[in-house]
Amino acid sequence: MDLISDGIYNLIIFVLAIYIGYHVVWNVTPALHTPLMSVTNAISAIVIVGAMLAAALTVTPLGKTMGTLAVALAAVNVFGGFLVTRRMLEMFKKKAPKTVATGALAEKH
Repeated sequence: MDLISDGIYNLIIFVLAIYIGYHVVWNVTPALHTPLMSVTNAISAIVIVGAMLAAALTVTPLGKTMGTLAVALAAVNVFGGFLVTRRMLEMFKKKAPKTVATGALAEKH
């Protein structure tokens, strides 16, 4: 008989992952944010595959529901990560100088 159940071990790992993830993300410099988002998207894609396997191999309805929920949340995370990455990369693009049409100038004067 185990002194601590497997559920408690899983809960401890989950809480530690949240704690470490929080401190890792909040201590990232802004210059590294875009590469970090790309890595996060890759990890979320792996989570999607794992969640699909977990949902497919689970027998109980609760397990299938949780697996489906995990797939949906990871997909939202990947989609949102790509949107944030695209917005951040657009901030680094040089903007084209604004040109005024010659017809518009003639109408104003």
